[in-house]
Amino acid sequence: MTELFAALVPLVPVALLAGVVGLDVVSFPQAMISRPIVGATLGGAFLGAPEAGLVCGTALECLALESLPVGASRYPEWGSASVVAGAVAAVGATNSSFPDVGAFAVAVLVGIVTAWIGGWTMVQHRQLIARFARPRLDQLAAGSRNTVVGLQVFGMTLDLVRGALLGGLMYCLARPVATLVNAFWTVDEDLSRAVIVASVAAVAAAAVWKDFHAISGTRRLFVVSLAVGTLLVVAGA
Repeated sequence: MTELFAALVPLVPVALLAGVVGLDVVSFPQAMISRPIVGATLGGAFLGAPEAGLVCGTALECLALESLPVGASRYPEWGSASVVAGAVAAVGATNSSFPDVGAFAVAVLVGIVTAWIGGWTMVQHRQLIARFARPRLDQLAAGSRNTVVGLQVFGMTLDLVRGALLGGLMYCLARPVATLVNAFWTVDEDLSRAVIVASVAAVAAAAVWKDFHAISGTRRLFVVSLAVGTLLVVAGA
């Protein structure tokens, strides 16, 4: 019972964080805290392992480069998913350590699955808002301030609840799996991490290569960014 309670203690903060970060994807404030590298780092930090969350977030960021949120199209919801993945990556990790390779593998997989489910929930969220707004079309057309504000508050509140429920549920399901996989993982850690990193890097490379051919000036910006990043790493070392 004590172990179960200890496992469930992080549930509330992780769920609330997933709700807030998921809210940032579309609703408010769209301040980029929903990017995987931010959301996963926060998720890991809430469980005392920010570095593990950062490593997981970097891997998910490579995958998120492939998708671009555009209008009402369906796309993966990486905000809540990243928080869950970062929290799962923290299982077995310490404040200044890389994630255990078993938890790392589970975290990346859970991040992908949660992002896909999150995309579906966002579509349902929009449809529910549309049903809520339909009886109020006359007030909206007349420019009713109360109707507009009420609809916005309803939509944002619903989005917050959506992200929190999704994050809490997926964390509850994934944490024991990560603990179990950590206990039975036998593949060499360096090899395992190399396979995961190579897989996500291949997706990122494909996304960047596509941008090279679709967006003017992308190659120059990439070279400049790579040079500045390299200099910062060298200077920091």
